[in-house]
Amino acid sequence: MMNDFLTEDTKAIILLCGVFGKDPSEKPLSLTEYSSLVRWLIGVKMRPGDLLQKENTAEAAMGSGIDRQRLESLLGRGVQLGFAVEEWQGSGIWIISRSDADYPARYKKHLKDKAPPLLFGAGDRALLKGGGLGIVGSRNVDQDGEAFTRQVAELCAYKQMPVVSGGARGADRISMTAVLEAGGLTIGILAENLLKKSVDRKNRHAIADGRMLLLSPYHPNARFTVGTAMGRNKLIYAMADYGLVVSAEYKKGGTWAGAEEELKREISRPVFVRMGDNVPRGNSRLQDLGAIPWPDPVDRNNFRRQLTDLAAGRQQKCRQKELCLFDFETLQDGQQNGKAEKEVSGSPGFTSSRDIPAPGKSDRSIYEAVLPLILSRLESPATPESLSELLEVNRKQLNAWLKKAVDENKIVRLSKPVRYQRVEAEG
Repeated sequence: MMNDFLTEDTKAIILLCGVFGKDPSEKPLSLTEYSSLVRWLIGVKMRPGDLLQKENTAEAAMGSGIDRQRLESLLGRGVQLGFAVEEWQGSGIWIISRSDADYPARYKKHLKDKAPPLLFGAGDRALLKGGGLGIVGSRNVDQDGEAFTRQVAELCAYKQMPVVSGGARGADRISMTAVLEAGGLTIGILAENLLKKSVDRKNRHAIADGRMLLLSPYHPNARFTVGTAMGRNKLIYAMADYGLVVSAEYKKGGTWAGAEEELKREISRPVFVRMGDNVPRGNSRLQDLGAIPWPDPVDRNNFRRQLTDLAAGRQQKCRQKELCLFDFETLQDGQQNGKAEKEVSGSPGFTSSRDIPAPGKSDRSIYEAVLPLILSRLESPATPESLSELLEVNRKQLNAWLKKAVDENKIVRLSKPVRYQRVEAEG
């Protein structure tokens, strides 16, 4: 009873990971569980569709560590799947899995095994190639934020850049509406009610015109939860070339969490943030974490190049910051001093080549070179743990430097809890 438009792999994946009805008899596989199963399948040169053969279930259960009865129960839901797919297909909803050729390459490359196993969509699959600007923001955006969002979305339409957003009330919905009104394209990554939103009159017309793609990793009737919203955020950034935070509450809500998660990613999308006199506190804090201030003024004729150049400049600064501590260890292994001076030039805490230790110098020389950087981070008390993470250096080495600095009365050790603070020079 399962529809022919689903590949065998997708049939198996939706049986394993999909939700049918309100009270499933077996809990579908989580992303972690499914990824474990995939690793086993790859190891034995099988595909998800092979699990539709009952003789493979026992071996898969043993190899992946997932209960056999649970796998059999999930894979035996063919009738339920057939009814669900028929309903979804009748409303224009299609389904693809990680095994399908048109699954977004951006998700596989950027999220790797965290890419969702299934995607439900409505609209032109050609838009799955993604690109453009991901625009996100809190639901309660102010008038300045709303005007800013509309201007950026209209600029994206002018430059034929898709707007990727989450469809929620506030900056997300404003950006999607504005880009459509300006004749552009939009990709909505939804955390809830894909089925309902796909048949909305305005959305239906945009979908029919090939200018809107609605996408969700959750079943088409899913209701909003904090968890679904949080899981959706990473998909917005991964689908776009750049991200833009219109407004974020400091350490609150999905906008902050999503931007923070992306900025901490080893290879992240460039994340821009709206700045100005009246922006929320979270915006400036995101800049502290590595977000790039939105250009002011914007070069309308060279908009994409402007964003690319700003992002490249930020990446260069990040590389210099990462090198500033570790160069000293590599210098001891025989690197040329001239090369090291070039790599570290401009890094925080170093003002000239005399700050850089020469090969073969003692640990004391290394300590004296990194001390300005440590002191710059201790204007207010900091724990060894936070300092180690901030400076990206191992605790054993950091503790040795901190002890020397305390002995020299450069910093002071505080207790309950243990923290360190710079000693201000008198006069």
